[in-house]
Amino acid sequence: MATVRKTITLSESQDAWIKSQIARGEFTNDSEYIRDLVRRDQSQQDRLATLREAIAEGLDSGTSDKSLDDIWSAAEDRAANG
Repeated sequence: MATVRKTITLSESQDAWIKSQIARGEFTNDSEYIRDLVRRDQSQQDRLATLREAIAEGLDSGTSDKSLDDIWSAAEDRAANG
């Protein structure tokens, strides 16, 4: 994958935080830390989009005539049987 060089501006406390993560051995340099943050943000945004889609699907499905016990039993069956 090609890389792109960026120039960013951080506060002194943000720079100190990044340096502390490098000192702990979590990352080898600033770029590695920033790339990790971007990857985690991308993953979080993907999970959030999936959750929003599921919520919209649930809201769009309307109200069920099933009892809570019926819904719970069906969910347990799905969890047990895949």
